[in-house]
Amino acid sequence: MPMAKMIPLLWNGIKDTMYMTMTSTLFAYLIGLPLAILLVLTSPKGLRPRPILYRILDIVVNVFRSVPFIILMILVIPITRAIAGKAYGSTATVVPLVIAAAPYVARMIESSLLEVNPGVIEAAQSMGSSTWQIIYKVIIPEARASLLVGATISIGTILGYSAMSGAVGGGGLGQIAIQYGYQRYQTDILIVTVILLIILMQIFQLLGMWISRKLDKRIRE
Repeated sequence: MPMAKMIPLLWNGIKDTMYMTMTSTLFAYLIGLPLAILLVLTSPKGLRPRPILYRILDIVVNVFRSVPFIILMILVIPITRAIAGKAYGSTATVVPLVIAAAPYVARMIESSLLEVNPGVIEAAQSMGSSTWQIIYKVIIPEARASLLVGATISIGTILGYSAMSGAVGGGGLGQIAIQYGYQRYQTDILIVTVILLIILMQIFQLLGMWISRKLDKRIRE
């Protein structure tokens, strides 16, 4: 393919990939954060143990995390059509991306929150702090560096999902790689799209880790 046609094609692919990744990450965190907080609160050792509720949430998260993304995309086509009006393209792909990523994000956040020193929580309880005050003023601030590391990993995972969605018309760099690089045997486009995906992944990772190091009070220069 001539360079004059390749550059606009790849640029649009980058924009679609960034749009799918960032939008899906935002909505995945809007769902995953409260879900993770519920898991932490209702766990057997949580501030408000609710064994039955915890078990239900735990099973739901595990079930959705166990379904391969490509299969999930196909399973939720009716939901995707109902929300986005169609089952293909970058906007439509956000729906299955959020459904797949939210349970993963919830587990990442849960893991970060559980890393907080129990002594800090006990100190807040001794001062009469309410459950929500402990969550938002103690646990989340204490876990912020770990949460950022988790967010970096989550964005990378969602970026990978967005690339996989290209196999079923999801748009972005993944679709360009499959449609042109694989189906039309244009190896140059395939190689360039892979390189671009690697670059995007590295940018997200480096930025996330840099912010995490800046916020982690345990790390000293």
